[in-house]
Amino acid sequence: MTDQFNNASILITGGTGSFGKAFLETLLTQHNPRRVVIFSRDELKQYEMKQKWGDDLRVRFFLGDIRDLERLTIAMYGVDYVVHAAALKQVDTAEYNPMEYVKTNILGSENVIQAAMAAGVKKVVALSTDKASSPVNLYGATKLTADKLFISSNHYSYARGTSFAVVRYGNVMGSRGSVIPFFRKLAEAKSPIPITDFRMTRFWITLPQAVDFVIDSFTDMQGGELYVPRIPSMRVTDLAEAVAPGAPLEEIGIRPGEKLHEEMISTEDARRAVRRNDRFVVMPTLAEWGYTNTQGEEVADGFSYASDTNDMWLDVAQLRSMLETLKL
Repeated sequence: MTDQFNNASILITGGTGSFGKAFLETLLTQHNPRRVVIFSRDELKQYEMKQKWGDDLRVRFFLGDIRDLERLTIAMYGVDYVVHAAALKQVDTAEYNPMEYVKTNILGSENVIQAAMAAGVKKVVALSTDKASSPVNLYGATKLTADKLFISSNHYSYARGTSFAVVRYGNVMGSRGSVIPFFRKLAEAKSPIPITDFRMTRFWITLPQAVDFVIDSFTDMQGGELYVPRIPSMRVTDLAEAVAPGAPLEEIGIRPGEKLHEEMISTEDARRAVRRNDRFVVMPTLAEWGYTNTQGEEVADGFSYASDTNDMWLDVAQLRSMLETLKL
């Protein structure tokens, strides 16, 4: 199969985050891009990335904010593919600063769409979150809105040569903000580990798996898809035991905007979903651009993809093995 990233130009919004750094390393070591643009607003994080990749002439660092349409359009000149990873992501912070999340996650996403079309980008994959399915908090609501924007943009972008798709997955093991170092620090201090609810479950994916899934989605996409990986669930209490064996646990109650179990495909969205080997694909509601990428096995009536009813699970031993493999 032809490597679409060979001699291509790729831009990553939010490129200094955990995903962006892992995606960049994969591109440079396993593919042969002509240019990779790291677009972000944090000059310190860009400086830190330059310590590792600054001598590679294929890597360009572009300071800018996705709230700035003009800056985005300039950055996307000559770009073939875009990964949109930039977002504000803290659930509790969103509740206190709602308009900031609207400006970045919704209006910023619209800017990415407009800039990509203006620059003639071929394909854009936007990263979503399990909190965007049946959202109960503002962060999830802004990400759901962004998902809808990207899917619907194919109506007026496809004929111009730009396609948009969305990738949605759960908690990333080892990403910035992970609870793993927090749990470990508490265990070292002989402090109880706070668990909001002992029944809580979450989807779990490693950073390399997330990167590979996005790359595969670029290859498969026609435009308008919502891709969801088939990944295991885990119990938060099992994660605590894997990270800090024998540490006492303290149930502190669910925080505002937090779910007991996460969901990546709702029952309503499942009506348009098909199952493939390693993923579910939710087809666009309306596909006036002539959508034909419909292969796959239809899911059962009433199906939803939630962390507590998943058919794949990680136990304590498996979680501990993954932590050791990833050196977390």
